[in-house]
Amino acid sequence: MTTATPELLKVPEVMAQLKVGRSKVYDLIRTHRLVSLKIDGCRRIPAEAVRDFIDGRLGEN
Repeated sequence: MTTATPELLKVPEVMAQLKVGRSKVYDLIRTHRLVSLKIDGCRRIPAEAVRDFIDGRLGEN
């Protein structure tokens, strides 16, 4: 049985996708609105978490 490894994005990649600055991405992480994980001091955000965040924001309107 093979399971797919989730795509992990760097903060600059998330910045580009959301069209926001670095501090905004870290604010979303700090306030638990965007899921992330830390691997040896490097912050990584699952691509699915970015999609979930966007979908959640679209559902608010």
